[in-house]
Amino acid sequence: MSYSNNIIFGPIPSRRFGISLGIDLSPSKKQCNFDCLYCELEKAKTVDTMTTYPSVEEVVSEVKASFEKHPKIDVITITANGEPTLYPDLEKLVDELNKIKKDAKTLILSNGSTIYDEKIYKALLKIDTVKLSLDCVSEKCFKKLDRIHDGIDIEKIVDHMAKFSQETNNILVLEVLFVKTLNDKEEEIIALYEAIKKIKPHRVDIGTIDRPPAYNVKPVSFETLENIANNFEGINVNIAYKNRPKLESNFSEEEIKAMLKRRPLTQEDIDNMFDSDSKMSLEKLLKNQEVTLVDSSGVKFYRKL
Repeated sequence: MSYSNNIIFGPIPSRRFGISLGIDLSPSKKQCNFDCLYCELEKAKTVDTMTTYPSVEEVVSEVKASFEKHPKIDVITITANGEPTLYPDLEKLVDELNKIKKDAKTLILSNGSTIYDEKIYKALLKIDTVKLSLDCVSEKCFKKLDRIHDGIDIEKIVDHMAKFSQETNNILVLEVLFVKTLNDKEEEIIALYEAIKKIKPHRVDIGTIDRPPAYNVKPVSFETLENIANNFEGINVNIAYKNRPKLESNFSEEEIKAMLKRRPLTQEDIDNMFDSDSKMSLEKLLKNQEVTLVDSSGVKFYRKL
């Protein structure tokens, strides 16, 4: 079977990563070991292996062809119509992409469930940015929200994410998608925060449902996400939310420093929260080196020094 027409999507401009070229490792059907309630793909029985997929040679050939047509590609994004780490030749594919990527970076979007598989762990270490999902830490919530394949162990996932974070020389990003009445409960948020502190990712992206989900579940509000972000003290939290409400306020230098000490703020946070005087105060703190601006895989954070 030839997959060549469906393997590659893009390149498309990404606000975070520049020009992104996508790879779909399961172009013909959904193949995933989760059947998440919020998934934008159709409902499907969970699997633990891919049965139909393009060869490494087919994928690399399509990527090379895209580079010839579009020489300025900033990131190669490895995804799937399902879970990309179920692709049986992942490490070989990553090795081949690293040979041809030139100045581009590699990125994988995974649900994180296979990180304790030694072969996959080794492949992930070779990818420039690894973005993994972590929606729940309690087993009850994990099974209910992510509808996992038998045998997937959330404790082992968290332990291996922490190990990976220590061992990788690259970027680790966690993504948490909050769903009303499921993982937005106080005990689940506290458990997530404790796990995130243990894992120590470079960044945590939090969001909610913004596309029609596979099942009848509801999004949480922006205010809920903001409260969660504020409770994730000391963590680089990026709130991914369409049509964020704009509520500009005035903050003194001391208030800004206290705020940034508690939680680093993104440029988007600043644009939505700070009035012009507060932005000038922030710039002064930056100039005086009381505050610093750091880039975490395309997202800029203001932090208190």
